[in-house]
Amino acid sequence: MAEYTAAQKVAIARNAGRPGTADYISALFTDFFEQKGDRQCREDPAILGGIALYKGHPVTVLGHRKGKNLQDNMTFNFGMPGPEGYRKAQRLMRQAEKFRRPVITFVDTPGAYPGLEAEARGQGEAIASTLALMSSLDVPVVTIVIGEGGSGGALALAVANRVLMLEHAVYSVLSPEGFASILWKDSGKADQAAEVMKLTAQDLVELGAADEVIPEPPGGAHENPQAVFVAVDRALSRALDRVVREGDFAQKRYEKFRGMGTPDSGRDRS
Repeated sequence: MAEYTAAQKVAIARNAGRPGTADYISALFTDFFEQKGDRQCREDPAILGGIALYKGHPVTVLGHRKGKNLQDNMTFNFGMPGPEGYRKAQRLMRQAEKFRRPVITFVDTPGAYPGLEAEARGQGEAIASTLALMSSLDVPVVTIVIGEGGSGGALALAVANRVLMLEHAVYSVLSPEGFASILWKDSGKADQAAEVMKLTAQDLVELGAADEVIPEPPGGAHENPQAVFVAVDRALSRALDRVVREGDFAQKRYEKFRGMGTPDSGRDRS
């Protein structure tokens, strides 16, 4: 197995050809029915969500959506949701709880959109409300970090009973460029920042912030998407079965996140 530095993993996680949320929904689910809008302001295409069947069982599935070319990236705001996207996610989560559907989320964002208009429409409140709601959901929740997991914009869709990460996905409080700019006043030291941030899937499982690493083909998921779909399908099926068997979904989720950062938080991630 090829060894990659943290900076190389960041580059792989950002690769434009890497499968995104729409690709996983198409490959793993059937009868997907997209639901749009936050019922307050507008539709935010940076978050894709709806109802689907997973192995014949109804689920709610949602995730960040990036593009694979400049036009798509502009349409999806480079995978950076505004408050409308998070309010849409809340609507789908409430609906999932009402009808007892598991929630499956895919995380792939550099972070929530930081623009003035997003802040004016309540970006911070929307993220905080999504975190609070997801924390209390009384249904199984499984998250898969498929690319970048950036800051609260990612965490807002990742308060899950099981958090899975692809082998070359990354998950951090901010980008390595942002970290380097703040700590060393030099964004050119992003590669050095990536090494000290402990943002790789392997680091996060060891620290207890993630539960399982899903293997990727050499070079990354974009080199053999079908193999990745099979691996994600197996991991997702195992995770859902485990969460359903354990039951007491909201309480188990609470204990999981409250336990992060304790001496034993990185142990027994099987």
